[in-house]
Amino acid sequence: MNKIDDIRKEYILETLNETDVDINAIKQFDKWWREAANSVIEEANAMTLATATPEGKPSARIVLLKGYDEKGFVFFTNYESHKGKELEANPQACIVFFWKELERQVRIEGIVEKVSNEESDVYFLSRPPGSQLGAWASPQSQVILNREVIVDNVIKFSEQFTNEPILRPEHWGGYRLEPKLIEFWQGRESRLHDRLQYTLEVEGTWKIERLAP
Repeated sequence: MNKIDDIRKEYILETLNETDVDINAIKQFDKWWREAANSVIEEANAMTLATATPEGKPSARIVLLKGYDEKGFVFFTNYESHKGKELEANPQACIVFFWKELERQVRIEGIVEKVSNEESDVYFLSRPPGSQLGAWASPQSQVILNREVIVDNVIKFSEQFTNEPILRPEHWGGYRLEPKLIEFWQGRESRLHDRLQYTLEVEGTWKIERLAP
């Protein structure tokens, strides 16, 4: 078995130049997203979501991107979860995509706010019934006695919704991260990576700068 510090990979697939990217960060993300989604990557929409308390204590976890447009990047979760409580107290957050098969990362910083109830309802109703029941059955991030707590809750809510649609619980819904900064990272040989940073200007345009690797 290799030692941890012996694990090494050279990045040689692509380059990232200012002359080749879109002036709009969302359109550039769309280009990279389509390439990731059409590649061999499984769950290209998996992203790390980093949040923090008002005092600056950070935490991070993997969530799934469920949509994006000029307004931002959307994901769904339990509002009463650990991340939900942190976002309520401190709406500043960061999401990171790592598409290792393409030797790419995208880092996005911004402000998070809840999506509309209507948007949350539409997505919730598109989920498989098992996932809908899961939103009711799991008191996410809370300490529970054992696995049977979840199993019993699933049975209880399955019986409750036997003859009626499974509606979205009020404690579950979507968030949208409104981007203020997006960094595109393309791996390069000898760790001399390409990094282009887009910063949103007051007038709505994006300032593009190259960062040292």
